[in-house]
Amino acid sequence: MKAPAPSAAAPSSSVFRRLWGYVAPHRGMFLLAMGQMLLLAGVELLKPWPLKLVVDCVLGGQRPPIAALGRLSPGTLLAVSCGAVVLLQAVYASVSFWSNHTTISIGQRMVNDLRSDLYQHLQRMSLAFHAHRQVGDLLFRVAADTFAVQSLTMNGFFPIVSATVFALGMVVVLAYMDPQLTLVAVAVCPLLFVTIRLLGRWISESARVARQEDSQVYTLLQHGLSAIRLVQAFTQEEEEHRRFVRQSQASLTANLRLYLLQTLYVGIVNVVTAAGTAMILWLGARRVLAGEMSVGDVLVFLSYLASLYVPVNSVSQSLGTIEGAKAGLVRVFEILDSGESVASGSRELRRADVIGELRFENVGFSYDGQRTVLSDVSFTVPPGGSVALVGPTGAGKTTIVSLIPRFFDPVVGRVLLDGRDLRELDLASLRRSISMVLQPPIVFAATMRENIAYGRPAASAEDIARAARLAQLDPLLDRLSLGLDTRIGEGGATLSEGERQRLTIARAIVRDAPILILDEPTASVDSETEELIMAALRALMKGRTTFLIAHRLSTVRQVDRILVVRDGRVVESGSYRELVDRRGFFARLVELQGSPSPREAVGS
Repeated sequence: MKAPAPSAAAPSSSVFRRLWGYVAPHRGMFLLAMGQMLLLAGVELLKPWPLKLVVDCVLGGQRPPIAALGRLSPGTLLAVSCGAVVLLQAVYASVSFWSNHTTISIGQRMVNDLRSDLYQHLQRMSLAFHAHRQVGDLLFRVAADTFAVQSLTMNGFFPIVSATVFALGMVVVLAYMDPQLTLVAVAVCPLLFVTIRLLGRWISESARVARQEDSQVYTLLQHGLSAIRLVQAFTQEEEEHRRFVRQSQASLTANLRLYLLQTLYVGIVNVVTAAGTAMILWLGARRVLAGEMSVGDVLVFLSYLASLYVPVNSVSQSLGTIEGAKAGLVRVFEILDSGESVASGSRELRRADVIGELRFENVGFSYDGQRTVLSDVSFTVPPGGSVALVGPTGAGKTTIVSLIPRFFDPVVGRVLLDGRDLRELDLASLRRSISMVLQPPIVFAATMRENIAYGRPAASAEDIARAARLAQLDPLLDRLSLGLDTRIGEGGATLSEGERQRLTIARAIVRDAPILILDEPTASVDSETEELIMAALRALMKGRTTFLIAHRLSTVRQVDRILVVRDGRVVESGSYRELVDRRGFFARLVELQGSPSPREAVGS
């Protein structure tokens, strides 16, 4: 469905070519809508004629243009004409209802398709992309900017097509009735389109600015609500409120400017069309007085003329709508064109085939292409082996383990699983082979059961209960009236930090994958609970290739190997005892934390 897309400054033709990719799947309904437009135009063209029959034939005594009507008495002809007025309006209303249902359905389906593509694309983007994007702005693009496709179809394209067909039909009829008056009627059209051209650019830029300001309202709202605990803890409610009000006012001001421009635009169009109507009224009245036209002809002409300027005005307003909607589409396509997604490889990774050897070969990484985060990182973890990454905050530990599920890809070097470059592997099958306990713990507003089974929705009730038990959640569940079926608040707000951490450990246990990544799994628990969790994790780690990130060095004594990371490099490697005996950087970390002495560590 996706075609090469335009940049943010792309011309309309490029945006509309891209848009066609979302129209094509619904072309059957699109053609139906076009047929409805033609039918509506035909009915609209017939509306003035009953009035002409009444004025010229019933009241004026002229012969009807249709022979069959000439055999009717004046009273019967009047009744037929009045009935025709009602019938034409009823047909028009019915077809309009049908047409609106069709066009709205097309627009909504296109919105759904575009949202689907955008949301799926956002999910595939690397963490480097998301690190530089505001969540509120992305929310606005998904929720609001995607409606631009519906605006373009329902309020843009279809009104223009309908108005154009109707206008052409009326010009033909009017030219047949009086070519001179028709020329006067259409003479105002070039002036209208000059107005469209001049004001269209201002409206387009104003629409872009208004959408940008609206998205910042979403950003501040998301920021303030997601960090509500911090806001209240530091008594920043008033400052956050002032920031929100300032941004809200900026958004409203930008939208006011847009509305004023659109109103000015419509006002100029109405004045021009009124001038054209006045000219026709003046010339038509003179023709009637001169006996060159009947009163019915003038009434039909004026009725058509009013209807002619309606579609011209509709086209002008629709073009303004299109410019505004284009601004939203450009913002959506800007994200869809972002090239920071992690490309999936073609080689399917079957879980049964995973042996579990992971090798880093001269890996280097940078988030922005300027500041080096990792440099020349090389090590191997054998199948079923365990390795701990320790070092100062910001040393690169989390970045190293983030390369395993390919949240990022190395800038230089490569990471191999069982001798295969991770970039060759199908991304989904690779990640299905990994269980993770992330920091900070991520918990959803759902039941405990749903949270634990998130990585394996088909897990049995027994597996979920066992995972909860191994993660030391039983004391918590015993206090909850609904146990595992208890719903927890957004972000786990109803749980303590330690409880959220244990819940994510239970989630990793249920996942039951051959590769295990533990990012500070005991960071937020007391010493007693830490021992219980580590006992459960040791059982879980058996037979699995495990990476453990730890600042509390008491948790790393049981791993096969410790990697000391400093300034993006592995500066020391060995067992707990070996590293302590070397009296290097790791030994200093042990002393700073008051961890066991070398002899005590050996005996532990």
